[in-house]
Amino acid sequence: MNNHGPKSKIAFKKARTIAPLYTGGPVAITRNGLWLITCVGEQALLTDLESGAEICRFAGDTESITALCTAPSGKHLMIFTASMALRIYGLPTSATPILKPVSPIRVISRAHDAPVYVCKADPTSTYLASGAADGTVKVWDIVRGFPTHVLRGHGGVVSAIAWSYPRATELEARKMRLFTASVDTRIRVWDLSQGAEQARVGKQVKPEAVLEGHVSVPRGLDVSEDGRWLVSGGRDQVVLVWDMGERKLKKSGKGKEKEAWPALANTITALERVEAVGILGEEVDAGESSSRLKHLRFFTAGEKGVVRIWDGKAGEVLRAFGEEQDANPEDQEEQRQILDAFYVPSTSSIVSIHADQNILFYSLADGALYRQLIGFNDEIIDTALLCSGQSSEHVALATNSSLIRIYSTESFDARLLAGHRDIVLSLAANSSGRMLASGAKDNSVRLWAPQDTESGWGCVATCEGHAESVGAVVLSVRTCLDTYSQEPRPHIKVWDLRGVPAEVYASAPVRCKSVSTTRAHEKDINALDSSPGGTLLVSGSQDKTAKIWAVDRSSGALKPLGTCKGHKRGVWSVRFARGTRILATGSGDRTVRLWRLDDFSCLKVFEGHANSVLRVDWLGGEKDVQGQVVSASADGLVKVWDSRTEECVATLDGHEDKVWALIVSRDNKTIISGAADSVVTFWEDCTEEQEAARESARVELVLKEQDFLNYVALQDYRRAIEVALSLGHPGRLLQLFKGLNGDSGVTGSADVDRVLQELAPTDLVRLLRYVRDWNTRASGAAVAQRVLHAIVKLRPAEDIGHAFGDAGTGEERVGLHELVEGLIPYTERHLARMERLVQESYVVDYVLREMDDGLAEDDDEAMDVDPVHDALLPVNVRT
Repeated sequence: MNNHGPKSKIAFKKARTIAPLYTGGPVAITRNGLWLITCVGEQALLTDLESGAEICRFAGDTESITALCTAPSGKHLMIFTASMALRIYGLPTSATPILKPVSPIRVISRAHDAPVYVCKADPTSTYLASGAADGTVKVWDIVRGFPTHVLRGHGGVVSAIAWSYPRATELEARKMRLFTASVDTRIRVWDLSQGAEQARVGKQVKPEAVLEGHVSVPRGLDVSEDGRWLVSGGRDQVVLVWDMGERKLKKSGKGKEKEAWPALANTITALERVEAVGILGEEVDAGESSSRLKHLRFFTAGEKGVVRIWDGKAGEVLRAFGEEQDANPEDQEEQRQILDAFYVPSTSSIVSIHADQNILFYSLADGALYRQLIGFNDEIIDTALLCSGQSSEHVALATNSSLIRIYSTESFDARLLAGHRDIVLSLAANSSGRMLASGAKDNSVRLWAPQDTESGWGCVATCEGHAESVGAVVLSVRTCLDTYSQEPRPHIKVWDLRGVPAEVYASAPVRCKSVSTTRAHEKDINALDSSPGGTLLVSGSQDKTAKIWAVDRSSGALKPLGTCKGHKRGVWSVRFARGTRILATGSGDRTVRLWRLDDFSCLKVFEGHANSVLRVDWLGGEKDVQGQVVSASADGLVKVWDSRTEECVATLDGHEDKVWALIVSRDNKTIISGAADSVVTFWEDCTEEQEAARESARVELVLKEQDFLNYVALQDYRRAIEVALSLGHPGRLLQLFKGLNGDSGVTGSADVDRVLQELAPTDLVRLLRYVRDWNTRASGAAVAQRVLHAIVKLRPAEDIGHAFGDAGTGEERVGLHELVEGLIPYTERHLARMERLVQESYVVDYVLREMDDGLAEDDDEAMDVDPVHDALLPVNVRT
């Protein structure tokens, strides 16, 4: 075996993730149609729709979110929680990700006395209307955070809110109206200017009009921009169109004429419970002829999961988006009814929110579904890498659902493949990625192929005839092999795929024929894999073994070749190497083993996982060159192993639960892992980037060190200190300050004084940290005290304090209090040592004086002292 292969990949970065986007609750979209706000648990999540990336999360109060909305200006987000609190946030100004949760700019702890389920901001982004479960509607000043109106009189939970603020006309001044609906089936119209006057004089605010026409709770309200038309839809399967401009007289019960305003202009039967309505702009082409462009058009969405565009005058459906489902889908696993819908004028699209936590985007121009976001995937069970075009790659996911998720790796736009009647357990793609096989609990296997670039994939064949669930499936050259459990022992079933089309046609799926059934193991089969040439098959089982089979290309019969024994627990995953006759297996005994296919002996054992190894795959490898091994475990880690040295070269930590799905891209640059935490992570190889960055840093370090030496030699202390601080070399700085022997300035050099006086905040904090470290040693204490004295004398105290506030994060984030606490004890110790030295010097003076007095008893016998030597004695000795 040739051990001189390609360079190992030892570094990976988390390039992107597919994480839970929406777990239920209210949804909002910004007016420009670029950002989406959804609820994930108890937090609100802001997502960039173009890239699918998470921008930020908004900090919650540990209570579930009951209502939210954005201001049309795009500056504020308003959230109501189950604690009846109103939390107002400022929206980011750019799509740059924010790591920390965004805190609210204002919190009103008790905004209502009951939970709020609907809220909406007015067109000017000045006011917010909120409707509570106790029938109270409050209008808030968004910026100042106080209620301007309190509207009562509703007979139960407020179910819908709409604003109207049309432009002023010659006949009528501009008025701001609020429309509210509640479970008492009535719609109330409030004139807010008139209501403010009534509240000012102490009167109860009364609605301008009360509209009766629905017999069930109205769930959708919308008003045209000119304020002329009001559209209301309810769960009574009726949509009412109200004329706000026409005032009619009708006779009351006593024969008197009474003004009826607004007038009911049209009643439209929707034939489904309506959950959302919205009026479309006049510029929208909804499919009607040009002569009818000025007609009133609106959309409805409800329990059948379809968005319909209506002509408000004729009451006709102009276009429908989506596939209609049964009115009572309670027996279905996936609930497709629409809970809410929005019209986005900037993108000319309609966004629908479905009960199965999916968000769909329809284009009004051509009615196409151009984007679909899957809110929550549950546990990721298996994955496969697909290729529907020359450069378009997709990832197929099997979750705890009968629907297969197909994600675009570029934009995370998703599609759902329906066909199975129970949970999909396994996925497999052929070598080209143009065909997908899926096995499910409904005892069947389905084959999927690309339909077209817009609508994704479709079912082209089915394999039926299993007695129980299909636990594993693999695609060979022109055959499909899968397993199913059946007493007394599990079997492997081989299917002939020669009649299966490579693309989806209008005809029904082909029914494949089983060509062989083989008894394989004593216990359940967990995994299958086919060799690159399709001549060998391996099966891994709970009986702790992996068996290798020879595949007869003509008959599909399986012939046993050997058994790999050595694992102490069940084998969860098997994978053939791409360029060598090596097999990798992962087991519940927490090990990965490599086997030689010539004699089925164990070559190597990789140990390092803390739990069962659930998936293995090969990274790289070509003819006669052994690649690296990638393993995923129930401990939530993905490990990359050097297959020659048995060393773990990288550990990828990006999951919080069992990693069930693992696959390597065809170019061997990306590892894709999916786990039970419903997160899919894309790990991109960055080995070359890290090596290039490391080499660049080394070259830069050498150049800076040479620059430092040059500056010191030239006595350019300013640049020398700046370079030493940028290098992070406290030892070089210490030697530089020790070498200052001049008499000018506080430090001995006027140039150094100016540098200390003009240091940037980050550099100043770093230098003070070095001073603290120098001060702990007697050899550096003098320099430390001199530099500290210079900084304190040359810079004001406020400047030093602000420097610590402006310093960055990480090791530079040293608190001023901590720094002072580190300086004081050692400074006191050094001062005490100096005082002891001074005291000891007085003892020396005393001894020398006594010695001088004893030797000279009289003047005659006094010692003659040479004047030259006397001049060299210390002053205290001479005296």
